[in-house]
Amino acid sequence: MDRIGFVGLGTMGAAMAANVRRGGFEVTAWNRTPGRAPALLELGVVEAATPADVARASDVVVICVSDTPDVEAVLFGIDGVASALAPGGLVIDCSTISPAATAGFAGRLAEAGIAFVDAPVSGGSEGARLATLTIFVGGDEAAAERAHPVLAAMGKTITRFGPAGSGQAVKAVNQVVIAGIYLGVAEGMVLAMKAGLDAEVVATALGGGVAKSWILENRSGKMIRNDYPLGFRTALHLKDLGIALELARRTGTSLPVAGLAAQLEAGLVARGYGDEDMSNLARAIRSLSGMEG
Repeated sequence: MDRIGFVGLGTMGAAMAANVRRGGFEVTAWNRTPGRAPALLELGVVEAATPADVARASDVVVICVSDTPDVEAVLFGIDGVASALAPGGLVIDCSTISPAATAGFAGRLAEAGIAFVDAPVSGGSEGARLATLTIFVGGDEAAAERAHPVLAAMGKTITRFGPAGSGQAVKAVNQVVIAGIYLGVAEGMVLAMKAGLDAEVVATALGGGVAKSWILENRSGKMIRNDYPLGFRTALHLKDLGIALELARRTGTSLPVAGLAAQLEAGLVARGYGDEDMSNLARAIRSLSGMEG
């Protein structure tokens, strides 16, 4: 069984690393801020001082950090993974980053004899904790097959789409789709309230028809209460929409709803709400509708 390294122990990464460890793998982990996930140490995860130290102790290294420059830094920066992972090793990147940059990273690692799989995830903090994530995979078939047992410890639906970068492209599509659903639910809930309806009853009724969705079921209550505890940070979704909109520019695709969602999210981030769950799109709709923002 491969020894697994984990680089990045934020809200998502810590839960994913815990599930990999519970799956029976030896796990060595690093986070930019030490001591962020003490529960992992109780599970038997070994903490390393640098990404390179993780790589030396591992056959497969999973990365889960915030953005494209962060992935490049932990891979190719000082004490990066690429400096210490032996030829024949595998990198699995579960971050959400640029598809074009991903293909470039895969090429650079291939020159060192290291395989690469991009495997961004969907399912939020709940999915990470419960190991029910949906995982979008890019990379050659052999690398994806080797990655599968590790990914299966973190998620339920694992689909390979093609060469390196294709998983990231699918994640961009995912973020576009959920932007529209969040925005639609936010508008619907605010309209219900402004019309004098019991919005909770409305949400329940809608859930029995075509409007049924995970977001309606699990996030409409937050929108009605105007309370947005962390699930998936608005600032991170805005970053993801930036990736999707760049892909749209390169492919000549019009994304009017995603563009509007990005504008609203940018306004929320500017007002200091970037660390709230992205269901706070309802905060923006409330404000535009003359309700408390």
